Amino acid sequence: MSLINYITQIQFDCGAIRLLAGECERIGIRRPLIVTDAGIRAAGILDTVLAALPDATPAAVFDGTPPNPNESAVRDAVAAYRAGQCDGVIAVGGGSSIDLAKGVAVCATHEGPLQSFALIEGGAARITSATAPVIAIPTTAGTGSEVGRGAILILDDGRKVGVISPHVVPKVAICDPDLTAGLPPMLTAATGMDAIAHCLETFMAPAFNPPADGIALDGLWRAWRHIERATRDGSDRVARLNMMSASMQGALAFQKGLGCVHSLSHSLGGIDPRLHHGTLNAIFLPAVIAFNSAASSMQEEGKLERIAQAMGLTSGEEVGPAIRAMTAKLGLPAGLAELGVTREMFPRIVAGALKDHSHKTNPRDASPDDYLTMLDASL
Repeated sequence: MSLINYITQIQFDCGAIRLLAGECERIGIRRPLIVTDAGIRAAGILDTVLAALPDATPAAVFDGTPPNPNESAVRDAVAAYRAGQCDGVIAVGGGSSIDLAKGVAVCATHEGPLQSFALIEGGAARITSATAPVIAIPTTAGTGSEVGRGAILILDDGRKVGVISPHVVPKVAICDPDLTAGLPPMLTAATGMDAIAHCLETFMAPAFNPPADGIALDGLWRAWRHIERATRDGSDRVARLNMMSASMQGALAFQKGLGCVHSLSHSLGGIDPRLHHGTLNAIFLPAVIAFNSAASSMQEEGKLERIAQAMGLTSGEEVGPAIRAMTAKLGLPAGLAELGVTREMFPRIVAGALKDHSHKTNPRDASPDDYLTMLDASL
């Protein structure tokens, strides 16, 4: 049976940050912990958020989010939450800050270490309605974590895992494209390719969910047409709006599941947390699409042709090469070797990918040898 559920309240508009005070009041957050990073503080976005809070609202701030959020950062932010006697979390930033905020919302209100809430450890059943409410304010257009039911976090043992439950979905997402205007070009490109990967992978996933498929294809259409403009000119509000919408749409849709792109990027990102998730997704996409093209669900539903149509291409065979060309045009690394990845790392990457939750929702089952072939093609 398919579960079709869309998903949370979304406030979407240029200038939507002005709605923060009303959303805090609606949800009942009176003493928030703001989870963000040092770059957001330095850019002045934190000041914008603080100014939008209800008058006299006591807000604690945790700005120590690392590029790939980990269990140590969750513990530190939980300590700040408890010290401030907080009753909710406001996440301000990219997927790292939003995912960290979700980890805090769970760990501040439940007993046990972060590991006990990981999906692969059976953690979904341990996450309850006691989870602290989260308001998510994205400042990048990539992960879509502001509307997602999961967080990707690195455990103390190095595993990159999903903490997934309906209870971690933010109570509201405030999507204000103006907050992305200062995003540097390469980060715009990498996060934009992350959004494209989400739209592509969730559309390829075999679960029956036509609304998700439609949302994903429209998100792909928007991202493919606007990612170059947004990268070239950060002040282009039309491009920024469409990229933020594509990011949000990819995450609305990926309740269907993702696939081998993400099982590989989660695994490699856990091995080397310095690697950007969106960049890895861009590199892995062509090889995974080639592998998936033989899946019966892809062929029966003409999925590659429908993807090609959304991207303005004439045939499904052009999809992988077009993604490689776009990656190069945006100035992103063309392969894993440029990131310092070697074949000696492949066995660890494959072992992690096989254990990742996204592995199970790929349209075609991938063996260890299949993963090695995809890694070779991506090197």
